[in-house]
Amino acid sequence: MKSWDMQEAMAHFSELVKRAQTQPQDITVHGKSVAVVMSRETFDRLSQAQGSLVDFIRRSPLLGTDDITLARDQTLTREASLWFAGSSRRGRLQPPHDTGR
Repeated sequence: MKSWDMQEAMAHFSELVKRAQTQPQDITVHGKSVAVVMSRETFDRLSQAQGSLVDFIRRSPLLGTDDITLARDQTLTREASLWFAGSSRRGRLQPPHDTGR
């Protein structure tokens, strides 16, 4: 895949589009990849729906496997002090009143 700096891509846009018909073209800004230009045919092929989630699960090689064990984290939840928006002080957040617990 050819990499183009943004300024170079803008200056040679028609060449970039022509090259994208055979191979995706990478666009960079300050050396960081920010976009890819590809042919419409490639885009359509890649963006086609691959079926539903149910279809995906049905194609799984794990379907019907009985020896899978799923474990749940049993740790207790943590306590958190919550702040609330008091009606006084024009809606600024106010700490909860100390209940002495």
